[in-house]
Amino acid sequence: MNRERSKRVAIGARPPSNPEAEAWIRQGDAGAVQKGELYTARLTLDVTPAMRARIKVSAFNSNATVTELLRALLEREFPEPDVLKPQVSEAEIPETGA
Repeated sequence: MNRERSKRVAIGARPPSNPEAEAWIRQGDAGAVQKGELYTARLTLDVTPAMRARIKVSAFNSNATVTELLRALLEREFPEPDVLKPQVSEAEIPETGA
């Protein structure tokens, strides 16, 4: 048996952890967390290669990622329910007796 292979190197004990450092690491950049990043669900849709290219160019020109651009678009088109205003057409407004 080769002596070089049987030689073992002792690894020192793990240094004690710093609780403040661990808390800081776990905290992360909490201020940068946005609404869409808290809970996500994947949405897959098929687009033409030309549309995909237009989306990517638009995102690049806006200095945003494609994800950020599409999330903003979807937020504008589909706002939270408490933001929605009742949409009443003129035909639904009752006439007053005046």
